[in-house]
Amino acid sequence: MTSAGPGRPRKQQPVRPGATARDEILDAAAELFTSQGFANTSTRAIADAVGIRQSSLYHHFGTKDEILGELLMGTVAGGLDFARAVHAAQGPAGAVTAAAALHAVALYDGGLLCSARWNLGILYHLPEARAERFEPFMADRRELRQLYRNLGQRVEELSPAANGTGRAPLGELAFRLVESLINLRADGLADEDSASQTADAGIVLAGLSTELDEVRALSRDLIAVHGRELAAPDIAG
Repeated sequence: MTSAGPGRPRKQQPVRPGATARDEILDAAAELFTSQGFANTSTRAIADAVGIRQSSLYHHFGTKDEILGELLMGTVAGGLDFARAVHAAQGPAGAVTAAAALHAVALYDGGLLCSARWNLGILYHLPEARAERFEPFMADRRELRQLYRNLGQRVEELSPAANGTGRAPLGELAFRLVESLINLRADGLADEDSASQTADAGIVLAGLSTELDEVRALSRDLIAVHGRELAAPDIAG
């Protein structure tokens, strides 16, 4: 799709990253939604930020909700694809290799949240994000959460140390820790080590702190294998 159809000329040369006008619109919307809020952002403001006419924006997106839906889907797509690949590849394993799978998913997913151009995870808290029209996003997020829980359960089954009493399931804790990076970033406290520290924390909670170095190494291997076809984030560790 071209950046502008007949009768829809640009006001100026492209000023935003993106191979297409659609990409530029998403980038502008992401900036405005995260900086001034979804309700306070008009489609005209988005078009102005891209340097196109408002009518040109509607050539690519029918509504502002459609833009938000695509942005929300993008926040979970990479992490979900990776988690599916790691989960599907898991066979009989020991506690350390099971922990490495959970660590890799948390590290990869957290790396995406920390390295994205805009902190779109904060849009999860929008009341609009719970609306039925955004159910595809919610379904993907539920699936990702369940994959975390499945991987955590494997660790708990294989490691007596991971079966602590009085706490949430390990996979649920890991999922929540990773999503906490959204608020950490919003407060200006996330750095290049935040994703790896968060992934490590899940392993410590599993009672496998003495095996952490081995878990990290196996986790890196999983990211190298399953992240090859994906847009792997630049992850410190």
